[in-house]
Amino acid sequence: MEAVSQGKGTGRGFAAVTSALAALVLGATVVAVPVPYVVESPGPAYNTLGQTDGKDVIRVTGHESYPAGGALDLTTVYVNGGPNSDVGLLDLARSWFDRSRGILPQRVVYPPGTTRQQVSDENAALMQDSEQTSVAAALGNLGIAYEQRINVASVPDGSPSAGKLRVGDQLASVAGTKVASLASVQQALAAAKGTPVQVVVVRDAKEVTETVTPMQSQGKWVLGVGIRYTFSFPFTINVELDRVGGPSAGMMFALGIVDKLTPGDMTGGKHVAGTGTITPDGTVGPIGGIDQKLYGARSAGATLFLAPAANCGEVVGHVPDGLAVVKVSTLAEARSAVEGYAQGRDPAVMPQCRAG
Repeated sequence: MEAVSQGKGTGRGFAAVTSALAALVLGATVVAVPVPYVVESPGPAYNTLGQTDGKDVIRVTGHESYPAGGALDLTTVYVNGGPNSDVGLLDLARSWFDRSRGILPQRVVYPPGTTRQQVSDENAALMQDSEQTSVAAALGNLGIAYEQRINVASVPDGSPSAGKLRVGDQLASVAGTKVASLASVQQALAAAKGTPVQVVVVRDAKEVTETVTPMQSQGKWVLGVGIRYTFSFPFTINVELDRVGGPSAGMMFALGIVDKLTPGDMTGGKHVAGTGTITPDGTVGPIGGIDQKLYGARSAGATLFLAPAANCGEVVGHVPDGLAVVKVSTLAEARSAVEGYAQGRDPAVMPQCRAG
């Protein structure tokens, strides 16, 4: 009987162990199953005044430049999930309780069907455009003349310009107004109030005139094309940072270029960080992942952070201890903030992001 009883007990024990192992395996499997979210976390900060891989991030050729001390850090974000990697339930749970991390539905960040190569190519293209635009903004801030052109970068199906404008066309005039910037195009279309306009482009070294009826998008009259700036600068400025993609480094690149082209240290030897897109006229635009960039900046040692005014709603309540934040809308404001900070001005008296 004892043997039978013991045998039954061993069966139960084996079943219990087997069930426990199965539960562990099932639990590990569930935890590892990818979920349709992405997790944003602080990435490294790069000093635009410094070096990477033994090379200056900003190099000037054909014009006098000056050594610059201190730091003007651009900030980055790691994005896990989507085409680049998988996020499991455990990753999601850990991120939920970490203030420095953000969780977003995958569909918000990546359209369905997006591939890793597409993400890489788009980020590289945006970074290249950002580098060129930052040079234009910096030279404009310093009053150095350069040539600027606006070219058609894309013509979506269903656009009023489809079949009329082509990728690569250089916009020469719209509704009789010479195209000097995107703002000049928008002003000409607004004045036309949706009526057909003549669009003159340079195509294959010849002027071509097309008639386009603008469409409305987000309350503005538009031609329905993507545009890209191209420039001719009076000297060469190389901006290189291979490990970073996207457009959000524009403002910090522009500040670094201004510092390199002017005597003395803009920062006064202090550690400043920031983020923001930039347009050729120096307008600073919003970016994603600013919460993570604030934490990344502080971890890198920054004590002042320049935040786009359009991101202020995400800044309030997410500033780590020891970091002062100043809101900026233009490159001129950003430069003024850095120079003021270098001279001992309290960031608290500079423009701030306020609740509400």
